[in-house]
Parts: sequence; structure tokens; C-alpha cells
Amino acid sequence: MSARTLAVSGLAASAAFVGALVALVLSLYLSEPRTGPFDARFSLVDDRGNAVDQSIFRGHPALVYFGYTHCPQACPTTLYEVADWLATLGERGRALRAYFFSIDPERDTQAVMHDYVTAFSSRITGITGTPQEMKKVSDGWFIHAEKLPAEDGNYHMSHTVSLLLIGADGRLKGLIPYGADRDEALRKIRDVLLGEGT
Repeated sequence: MSARTLAVSGLAASAAFVGALVALVLSLYLSEPRTGPFDARFSLVDDRGNAVDQSIFRGHPALVYFGYTHCPQACPTTLYEVADWLATLGERGRALRAYFFSIDPERDTQAVMHDYVTAFSSRITGITGTPQEMKKVSDGWFIHAEKLPAEDGNYHMSHTVSLLLIGADGRLKGLIPYGADRDEALRKIRDVLLGEGT
């Protein structure tokens, strides 16, 4: 093999490596929720039939979770935990809101969402709408949501399972990972969202 052929091959391999590295960094960046203020405009509905837009992320601290009602484990577990956290925080957590955004609006109608979220707590608000409008919100927070085929011919959703801590200013303040320790989650909510940190 000539020196020129080796040089061209080396250059091509280097370019491929750099391209793969850039793609990896970009994919890691996009897999994390945004840290800046949310600025996408959308029009959705909550589980009680009220109109919802981008202003929902401002004016009060919020626990925000993206999931779906057919979820076998992560979503019901997380909503059960959110209901427990809200009850434990009591009056100190009165300003805190909790939102469950559907990533499967084709099945998660307003009525379905209402029955689902109220089974956990009357303080959790379910939010749904058209797939296009829901995608604006999930994309706006860099939430992963992907429809995958199931063996029974139906489908399930692969999605981000961390819960977002959104400040009253509409900015992401932190995450609570799925399966987090109860006391640690409560400490983070108090410190980050309710300003009770020392």
C-alpha cells in the first residue's frame, strides 16, 4: 500500500472518529433535560378539561414527570412516590404543583388521564393533547420518548424516567432519578424547590 493511500485512509478514519465523537456528545446532551427557561409555545388540556399552555411552568415550583398510563412500573411507582412526598410535605409544600405529562396521548385521553392521576392524588394534574403539541413539550425539555413494538402486536413507550424539579422561574433546578431514596428526594425538594436549605 502506498504512502498516499495510507494517508487518505488515516484521514478518513480520523474524520469518522471525530464525527462519531461529535454525535455521541450531541446525543448525551440531548438526553438531558434543558437547564434554560422553557420557551416553546403549546396548547394542551389537563385531566379536568382546562386549557394548558407554556405558562404552566412559571409562577410556582413544580414536580414534572413525563410518562404514560399503560406504563407497567416506572410511572405508577413515580406517581405513588410523588403522592407520598406531597402528603409528607403537608402545608410547607402547598405551593408545589405536580404534573404528569403524557408521552402517549393517542391512548391517554383526558378521561383516562383523570382516572389515572386521581387514583394516586388529587394534587397531581394529568396533561394530554395532540401528539404534535405533546411533542413540543417533551422536545422542549429534551425528554426521550419513543414508541416501541410489543410482542402482542401493541406497543410500549421507552422514555426518560427521571422526575424534573422546575422552579417558579420556569427553569430546571434538578432531577430526582427513578428509584431515589425517599428521604433524599424529600430533602432535594425542600432544598431546591421550597428554599428550606441551610
